[in-house]
Amino acid sequence: MVIFGVALLAICMLIGVFLGEILGLSIGIEANVGGIGLAMIILILLVDYLKKRDKLSQPAQEGLSFWSAMYIPIVIAMSANQNVAGALDGGPLAIMAGVVAVVISWMLVPLLSKGGSETAIDKTVEEKTIIIGGEDYNARNIK
Repeated sequence: MVIFGVALLAICMLIGVFLGEILGLSIGIEANVGGIGLAMIILILLVDYLKKRDKLSQPAQEGLSFWSAMYIPIVIAMSANQNVAGALDGGPLAIMAGVVAVVISWMLVPLLSKGGSETAIDKTVEEKTIIIGGEDYNARNIK
């Protein structure tokens, strides 16, 4: 059910926004600084903690998975809109910094995607081979 887990998501959101406001005020900016990111980190840590202790029901886990999948793209789209408006007001240096960050991120994708030598697909195929009986599987199909 989608509705399960929404309270946990809302609590994390409120805590993250509150901490972002405090962080902004502490560095002298009258804005929320990283509140959404803090909320996402708190949500990830809290869900992981509750799953390890078996305190989260299956419907709540499914609801949190759905809202986590919806939450990230929506929030990123909202903050990207604000960042673009701020960058245009900030001048060419802010725009250049954004372009450089995107280009560097694109350049790191192939490096990060190499990861380990054995992929998840290879592990799955290996596990299925072991379950079936491997190469020495000599059973007949009896009708």
